[in-house]
Amino acid sequence: MQAHVGDSIRITVLRDPPLVGEIVEVLGPDGAPPYRVKFPNGHELVMNPSPDTIIEHRRPR
Repeated sequence: MQAHVGDSIRITVLRDPPLVGEIVEVLGPDGAPPYRVKFPNGHELVMNPSPDTIIEHRRPR
């Protein structure tokens, strides 16, 4: 799994609707986890995505 700053992360485990946050920092090499994620409520956490996590890549402007 690879991501970049600005990509979205969607967590679907036991969530209805899914929890969606923005990747604000990539801590692993070459886009690999862990990621610092900021959620709409302002909370941030460092996470290693589970198999039920989807990375939605930011579209180029």
